[in-house]
Amino acid sequence: MAKERVNTYFISDLHLGAPYFPDSGKAERRVVAFLDSIKNDAAKLILAGDILDYWYEYRYVVPKGYIRFFGKLAELSDSGVEIIWLLGNHDIWLFGYLQSEIGLTVADGPVIIEIDGKKYMVAHGDGLGKNPRMFMFLRRLFRSSVCQRLFSMINPRWTVPFAQRWSRSSRGSGTAGKQEDERDIEDTIRNIREYALDYTRAHPDVEACIVGHFHVATVSELPHDRKLVVLGDWINRFTYGVIRPGESIKLEKFNWEEDVV
Repeated sequence: MAKERVNTYFISDLHLGAPYFPDSGKAERRVVAFLDSIKNDAAKLILAGDILDYWYEYRYVVPKGYIRFFGKLAELSDSGVEIIWLLGNHDIWLFGYLQSEIGLTVADGPVIIEIDGKKYMVAHGDGLGKNPRMFMFLRRLFRSSVCQRLFSMINPRWTVPFAQRWSRSSRGSGTAGKQEDERDIEDTIRNIREYALDYTRAHPDVEACIVGHFHVATVSELPHDRKLVVLGDWINRFTYGVIRPGESIKLEKFNWEEDVV
């Protein structure tokens, strides 16, 4: 007898296709293995942004790669799992292909998701709290429809290498596999915690604020039994959030060793 679909899963910052992965194929297979592990009990799957390190859909062309990942998402969707993909700052330009081919929903957070009668605010996390002016300027620029049209006029042979160089530099040259400095982590948590405190005061019916983006995995208690959940990443941590019936949201780690054939 098949398991009842009752759990909601949250995952973010996979950065599939990133140029700093030593083995991009293994990174994709790890994620597919995780999706395979939840396929029988997942009711909802929330992809909380930066799932792909770079993606741009031209009118008649989409980037190559990600076949195993997209295939597994399609399998989950076909079996009845509701999939919501929140735009991140790396996978902004989803224009309809994945929605029509896979049957998932794309949203630009923050969004409110109701689970078992409780409300949760979910967002990728970029743009929340205090951010440098340059970051906010670039965020608006990349979301501009005018800039998107201009970008689409450039041949992919130029845009893809440019995006890869940008991604590599944004992670810090040669530091993609290293853990963040403890002071940076403290500043990050303090910043997003202040945002979550303000948000839950303004929206007292929200049980938790759930975000990605910061590449930190933590559950922080807020007043009145509310929570801030930062989902981590799949570069160093391989963490995900899960809500099971009658339970509060938890962070768990996916432990996987690739089968040796």
